[in-house]
Amino acid sequence: MQNKSAVKLIECPRDAMQGWTHFIPTAKKIEYINALLKLGFDTIDFGSFVSPKAIPQLADTAAVIEQLEWESSASKLLAIVANKRGAETAVGYEAIHYLGFPFSVSETFQQKNTNSGISESLIRVSEIQELCVQHKKELVVYISMGFGNPYGDAYDESIVFDWADQLAAMGIGIISLADTVGLASPDQVKRMTSYLIKSLPGTEIGVHLHSTASNWQEKLDAAREAGCTRFDGALRGIGGCPMAGNELVGNMDTELMIPYFKKLNLLDGINEAALKIASQMSAEIFV
Repeated sequence: MQNKSAVKLIECPRDAMQGWTHFIPTAKKIEYINALLKLGFDTIDFGSFVSPKAIPQLADTAAVIEQLEWESSASKLLAIVANKRGAETAVGYEAIHYLGFPFSVSETFQQKNTNSGISESLIRVSEIQELCVQHKKELVVYISMGFGNPYGDAYDESIVFDWADQLAAMGIGIISLADTVGLASPDQVKRMTSYLIKSLPGTEIGVHLHSTASNWQEKLDAAREAGCTRFDGALRGIGGCPMAGNELVGNMDTELMIPYFKKLNLLDGINEAALKIASQMSAEIFV
């Protein structure tokens, strides 16, 4: 049954796992993601088809997906890819509904994250979008470093808006603004999200916010007030991009987001018993 909540929660165990210091056994990944599939999230960002040298933690994504109980879940699966080769693998799985591509407005970070510059990455987006259309998948493009970067690369909000316009013109239906290193202020989140929602009415605009225990609600308030209805998070706020090269700022904590949205009557269909089980599993895995 399709989730009819006013907001979509995208749970990101992939983001939680990718930078973890010791390898999480494949069986544990399978058990954990299967537990998450019982909660009622709109989407589970579960793994990635990228170079195992770049992200060794997720080298077992193909083995994981074979054991996922996706057919009995209302949640859809999303896999991250960094090039056409990874996308060709991902579109071969019936279980995968979404492919995600990290497109950075920072040249330095794009090279670090996908081993390609911005111009080449735009070509990759076009190639991956074509594959998605052919195989009836949907492409989600994340605008990495969407709120600024620590590398000194050129940045202002108009740069982000220009790239978002280009991506939308290529037929990308979902664009998610990513606060990759936790730089965004609430005012910036509200201003940029609101602008994109209004300027690209045919495109679903989401946010992938990283936050601390002290600023999560201000950022969430800002995105919600801007009209955003698509939110990424991870149980217990685990995660962050290992390619960022600095101390990680964790993901938005889903366990804070769920009661926040439920109190506002914007979220239903979350299985509280399953949440309790998954939260305990998360505490045991991420130690």
